[in-house]
Amino acid sequence: MTVTPATTGNTCLPIRPLGRTGLNVSAIGFGAAPIGDLYACLDESEAIGAAATAIDSGITLFDAAPLYGHGLAEHRCGTALRSHPRGGFVLSTKVGRWMDPSKGKGDRSGYVGGLPHAAVIDYSYDGTMRSFEQSLLRLGLDRIDILLIHDVDVWTHGAAAIERRFKEAMDGAYRALDQLRSAKVISAIGVGVNEAEMCERFAEAGDFDVMLLAGRYSLLEQPALQSFLPTAERKGLGVLLGGVFNSGILATGARPGAHYNYAVAPPAIMARVERIEAVCHAHGTKLADAALQFPLAHPAVSSIVLGATSAQEVRRNIASLSRKIPSGLWSDLKAEGLLEPHVPVPVSP
Repeated sequence: MTVTPATTGNTCLPIRPLGRTGLNVSAIGFGAAPIGDLYACLDESEAIGAAATAIDSGITLFDAAPLYGHGLAEHRCGTALRSHPRGGFVLSTKVGRWMDPSKGKGDRSGYVGGLPHAAVIDYSYDGTMRSFEQSLLRLGLDRIDILLIHDVDVWTHGAAAIERRFKEAMDGAYRALDQLRSAKVISAIGVGVNEAEMCERFAEAGDFDVMLLAGRYSLLEQPALQSFLPTAERKGLGVLLGGVFNSGILATGARPGAHYNYAVAPPAIMARVERIEAVCHAHGTKLADAALQFPLAHPAVSSIVLGATSAQEVRRNIASLSRKIPSGLWSDLKAEGLLEPHVPVPVSP
């Protein structure tokens, strides 16, 4: 993958092509879920300041969704971006839910705060167009670059409903997104899910450009390496990765109460992370630095999408990307059986 540095303000970030879309994105993207009041009700100026610091620091990819704070994340992200030239960033959001203000708060989808609007899951053609229009209004912008079909996975809908939801998405949402792309209203279409198997299934079922996969290709585990990432390379798909810290445990380490897959980490995961952390410690490297840099070594991966709730967290992520990691760390992880022998790893300068 060709990588060119981009300098904005005092920061130089690698810029990578996003598959065959013609779009270029920073190696670190800004994930807007936390500024939708995911874990806590945030101060408005601090939340908007996180996104503003991201673009001022050279981050060019911003990923939001109607789900995030039931529209609040899009509001805040748009506020931060509207003062910047539209050609200076790539904006991604999602379809599959629209907001109904007449039903009050409804199910909060795990968000502590957010807007007092109820989320309606809807993968139909009309529901997709409604979601798209609502997103433009919340963002206050005239264009969205990437639209992703959101959460068509077993994690969200359960095994009994996944076939029906997949058919709804392909018959409705995919048709709408394909038309918007053909009309050049958007630049790229794709899917945002938590399962590598669903990414691959969509990739084979339609003409997609981008896949956003959360949690399934990280320093802790790499199930996407088996089949999905080779498929993405073969098809020229742009791959965005979320959840590279596996809900936090690769950022905090295996401390009591550490989270994995949105829940308290089980003993087996804790033990594996402790072993990874021990290798990192032996090489004078922070676990979080290794976890952040590792996924970017795969040639199919364009960017890792990292959430942040403050300017400080944004700057911390950028600093983590630039730290030097000894090549011996990766070879020791492979020798310990903590990484497969053939897995791509960063090359130290």
